[in-house]
Order: sequence, then structure tokens, then C-alpha cells
Amino acid sequence: MTIKSVDHAPPVQHALIVHPVRSGSGQARNPQARLEEAIGLALALDLEITETVISPLRGRTPATLFGKGKVEELRLLCEVEGIDVVVVDEQLTPIQQRNLEKAWATKVIDRTGLILEIFARRARTREGKLQVELARLAYERSRLVRTWTHLERQRGGFGKTGGPGETQIELDRRGIADRIFKMKKELEEVRRTRTLHRSARQKAPYPTIALVGYTNAGKSTLFNHLTNAKVLAQDMLFATLDPTLRTVKLPGGRPAILSDTVGFISDLPHELIEAFRATLEEVQEANVILHVRDIAGIDSEAQKADVEAVLSEIGVGPGDDDRTLIEIWNKIDLVPEADLPDLEGAARRHGAMAVSAVTGQGCEALLNHLALLVDETPEIHVTLDIGAGEALAWLYRHGRITDRHDSSDGRLRVRARLDTQALGRFERLFPSAQVEAM
Repeated sequence: MTIKSVDHAPPVQHALIVHPVRSGSGQARNPQARLEEAIGLALALDLEITETVISPLRGRTPATLFGKGKVEELRLLCEVEGIDVVVVDEQLTPIQQRNLEKAWATKVIDRTGLILEIFARRARTREGKLQVELARLAYERSRLVRTWTHLERQRGGFGKTGGPGETQIELDRRGIADRIFKMKKELEEVRRTRTLHRSARQKAPYPTIALVGYTNAGKSTLFNHLTNAKVLAQDMLFATLDPTLRTVKLPGGRPAILSDTVGFISDLPHELIEAFRATLEEVQEANVILHVRDIAGIDSEAQKADVEAVLSEIGVGPGDDDRTLIEIWNKIDLVPEADLPDLEGAARRHGAMAVSAVTGQGCEALLNHLALLVDETPEIHVTLDIGAGEALAWLYRHGRITDRHDSSDGRLRVRARLDTQALGRFERLFPSAQVEAM
């Protein structure tokens, strides 16, 4: 008789999402949009959202963040609704987290812990897993116990001794410190390997273009459209964690390397910024950075500020002369058709480009613009006689025409980019053409 194994699904965890709003804080974020974002984070961990609350905060209570009345109100809500997990969309101190768990008799997870757990589940490469684990350990060290895996229980210690108390805490501290030291050494090795790979790529005359932006802004969808790749692109927070690089053929035939990077988010845990510094080096080394924005979202401006804050922390910003930064206003397919002309006009005024990664609208113009930005071939002026169609066609095939117009004497004047080898061939094939270097 064959005994079939039965896979037991993990128990459903009923969650309460609480978004605290600090009164008088001048927050740019829309509270409802921020709550929706917290819901998206919780859903990414397969939690079942039972209740959501936007809770005004007059001040931060050191022991519990919330005042006594709000703590009691939420305790009753947890009791009535059978809440297993409370997600507080704010960074809690270790003391606040422990006190709230005691008061509500539930597991409490703050925003930092939530993001770290999502990263831990989504990382696929060895580098990504190392970076996430290092960030989690730094977070856990302040809490003396390890974070959760299945939400229904708390993991304790490293299995060396049993029972709570000072001995276990000291073992936890020592174990975490040892693992942090080991993982930092492993991550340094990963960084050396990445540096070697980057050096090898730099030997090839390929410019690099990095996509950055808020999580779920559509970076991976745009990446797939431009490179014909099949990177995971879903309507999901942090669908991409590990950086992906592909070659994109720009108009005129010149290839470039395009990288899809991890999405940013407001209040990104500092531990993650430090741990992902090796990944963000792809952004630091890029010739062109495309800041992809969800221009149809109600929180687009606040998300832009969050991304710029992280870029500034890694030394990339508007005053950076080493690379070009362009805003890509994505998801114009979600903008009402009547508003689209005004939006496209605003994009031009701000030096941005309006596109839809889903429909492809604006993507051809984006590729043409990128080709001009990264093209380092010299520019020339060519004057052609009437009827020199063969010479003009040759320029289109082997170079890049950036401007053309008919002069008053009936001849055609063309501005084009040709590499040195192609220019020599052109002059031999069409000696009657007048070529002037710019």
C-alpha cells in the first residue's frame, strides 16, 4: 500500500494594518496611499487583511508609540476580530515592539521587519541572499531575538541551549555578531567579483544605463519592453530584488547594457541601504540613470522625493556631472486621454520622457534619445549634391543622422555621427560629398 504524503498549508494569519499619522509632521505622503502601500507589503507575505486603521498620533509615546487609549482600543479590536498579527506601518523600537506584543497578545511587526521579510523571501542569487541576511541580522541584533518566519511563532536563539534568560540572550548576541562578521567577509568577496565583472564590461565599448525608481513603478516592465527579456514583472511590491543586466540595441546599431535594480520605498530601512550598497554600485557606475516614475499614482511626487533621498545617500544626484539622470514618466496609459496632452507638455518642460511600458507608447522616442546621449562617435556636417540619394542612404545605414535640411542653393545638408572607420569608407565611396568635422 502506498502512503501519500499530505502537504499541510501554513495556517492563515489574520492581520491588522495600522498606519500612524503624526500630526503636524508636514508629511508629504497621502495617508490613504501609504496605508494601501502597507497593505501591499502585507499581502506580499500572504497575510489575510482583516482590518485596517489610520491612527493619528499627537506624539510618540516612548513605551508603546501609541497613547494608552489607542493601545486599549486596538487591543479590543484584536480580541474581537481574532487578529494574529498586527503590522504597524512605522519603525518601532525594540521596547515598543515588545510592549505592544504584551498588550495586544499578538505578534507585532513594524515596517522595517516587514520589508526585510519580503526581501528574504524574494532574493534568489547568492549575493541577494547574503545582503538580505546581513540586513536582517543587523535588525535582529537590537532586538536580541531572531525575527519570525511563519508569523505563528517567535524563533529563539541558535539552538545551543534551552530556556529564556540572560544566558540565552548572550548566546544570541554572540551568535548574531559571529554571523555578521562572517557574512561581511563573504559579501566583500561578492563585491570583488562584481567589480571584476564590471571592469570586464568596461573594456567593451558599451555604455551602461540603470533603471531606478519606486517599487512597482514599472521598471521591470519597461526593462522587458526595451530588451525583449522576460524578467518577472508583476503588479507587486518588490517583484525585483536581484539586479538583472541585458544588452539593448539602440537605434543606429550601438549596443548598451541596461540594468534593472531593486525598487526603493519610503522609509527604506537603513540596514538595507548598507547591505545593498554592492547592488547599488550598478547605479553608481552607470553612464545614464533612468528614474522611472508611476506618473498616474496619487503619491508620485512623494515617491520621487523618496527615490532622490536614497540616490543622494549613495552619491548620485542632480549635481552629479559623471552621469545623466532622466525622469521617465511611466504608466501614461492609465492617465485620462483628455489629460495626456498637458502631461506630455509638462514632461517636455521638465526634461522628462512620457512613456507606457505596457503599450510601448513613447518607448521608441526614449531609445532614440538614449542613443544620442551615449553616442560618443564624432559628429560631422555633410553637404550632398542634388540626386545624391545613394550617399544619403549609406549614411542612414552606417551612421546616425541627427539633422537634415535643404539649403538655398538646392543642395542637402546633413548632420550625422560616424565612427572613424565608417567616415573613411564614406569619403572613399563618395568623394564629391563635402565633409566638415564639428
